[in-house]
Amino acid sequence: MSELGRHLKEARLQKGMSLDDVQEVTKIRKKYLEAIEAGDYKVLPGSFYVRAFIKTYAEAVGVNPDELMEEHGNVPAAPVDTTMETVIQKRSRKPETERNAKWLPTLLMWTFPVLILVVIYLYASSTMNDEADKADNGSLTTATQDPAKVKPTATAGGGGAVPTATAAAAATADAGAAATTAPSATPEPSPSASPGAVTVTQDRKSGKTTIYKVSAPAGTPVQVQIAATGVSWLEVYKGENSKGEKLSFGNTKAGENLSFTLDSGGMYIKSGYSPATAISVNGQAITDGKTSSRLLLELESGTDGATGGSTTGE
Repeated sequence: MSELGRHLKEARLQKGMSLDDVQEVTKIRKKYLEAIEAGDYKVLPGSFYVRAFIKTYAEAVGVNPDELMEEHGNVPAAPVDTTMETVIQKRSRKPETERNAKWLPTLLMWTFPVLILVVIYLYASSTMNDEADKADNGSLTTATQDPAKVKPTATAGGGGAVPTATAAAAATADAGAAATTAPSATPEPSPSASPGAVTVTQDRKSGKTTIYKVSAPAGTPVQVQIAATGVSWLEVYKGENSKGEKLSFGNTKAGENLSFTLDSGGMYIKSGYSPATAISVNGQAITDGKTSSRLLLELESGTDGATGGSTTGE
């Protein structure tokens, strides 16, 4: 590891930031950040990108890039031997073409039998389905037209049999008349449900993010508190990810207390050093047990959380 890379890594760790955090802030790929810390500049595209990436990295972790360059001297550029690359490419094209030409007849030889088998399978499946449909339709017609299935009920006054459907209709009419003459009972009012407390349940994981479901009675505000006991890189967004409205962004300090109101849009929280940030929802502590946390709070549908911004206190 180079002295310049060690300097940048120490500054990053002091801020409580991971390489993923620096990648998201600077938009520089993680493998390039690792190469800068290791002093392996051959991985980077060229001398212009080396200096530009180091400068952007330094600004993200709070280091003066000009002083860093002056202290550690000139940054070497990645060697590029275009002549050798051209020769290698020209030599490798011919064998690759020859290999493709050898495999092409074999591929075609196996393609046709496979296609024939697929066509036969599809045809057989279609024929079997048609026969099964015809058999089902025939049995349904026989069952519908079988007179033995229609059973007569009790005889009417004229001596004839009353069909089942007619008897059922008569019974329904008698029941309706009886219900009309009987006094209607007044239903007793059901007791109102007592309001419950706010509940927080770990629901699932999506990549590096742990998702919590928050349930609250209608009209109950849901407060998210973050108590800092030390330095940690903290980001809080309104929504499901870091593309939402930014509510907090930067390093925390010991004794700092932040409070936000959760609404139906959800809240996304990133903590670079979780032990220094105690997160709770209406007094209920939540944590994913990781050193660097990514949490998403979702307010369940059917519950009302008061909409609002955030408050900060120390």
